[in-house]
Amino acid sequence: MSKKIVVITGSPRKNGNSFAMTDAFIKAAEAKGHSVTRFDAALKQVGGCRACETCFSTGKACTFDDDFNTIAPAILEADAIVFTTPVYWYSIPAQIKGVIDRIFSLVVGGKDIAGKECALITCCEEDDMSVMDGVRIPIERMAALNKWKVVGEVLIPGVLNVGDITKTDGCQKAADLADAI
Repeated sequence: MSKKIVVITGSPRKNGNSFAMTDAFIKAAEAKGHSVTRFDAALKQVGGCRACETCFSTGKACTFDDDFNTIAPAILEADAIVFTTPVYWYSIPAQIKGVIDRIFSLVVGGKDIAGKECALITCCEEDDMSVMDGVRIPIERMAALNKWKVVGEVLIPGVLNVGDITKTDGCQKAADLADAI
């Protein structure tokens, strides 16, 4: 069955390691007949949530009109959301965090977002797998809160420089993730 997949990236480095895994996932998902919409958060203007709780009062997800309002409708229509990002200082990069935080508007706005699938593709410089906990755990908790099913995680340590991902099985694992959706 073909699904609508939204991929949200968090890296500003277009030729970086997480983008390589993202590209591998998208290629595999499209080959399976899925429809993929990609949003590169680092290339968008998305501010943080202001906790005003006026979500959808203007007809858009957020009263403060920025690029999140182009992402929100895609999330609402998606069957699956895939977050792809490197780890920055043991946490979620600011470039994608605004998008993640603003998903709150869908909840406050009373939108039914339960039942979606969710996946994570991430990488980090260090070899210690626990370094990715600062990304993995918040995504898992957000998925649980929103009643999304986490269908897979690709966690690749030990990559820093552009191209380091080619020395790992990260791109293959990202492509294989398309089988889980």
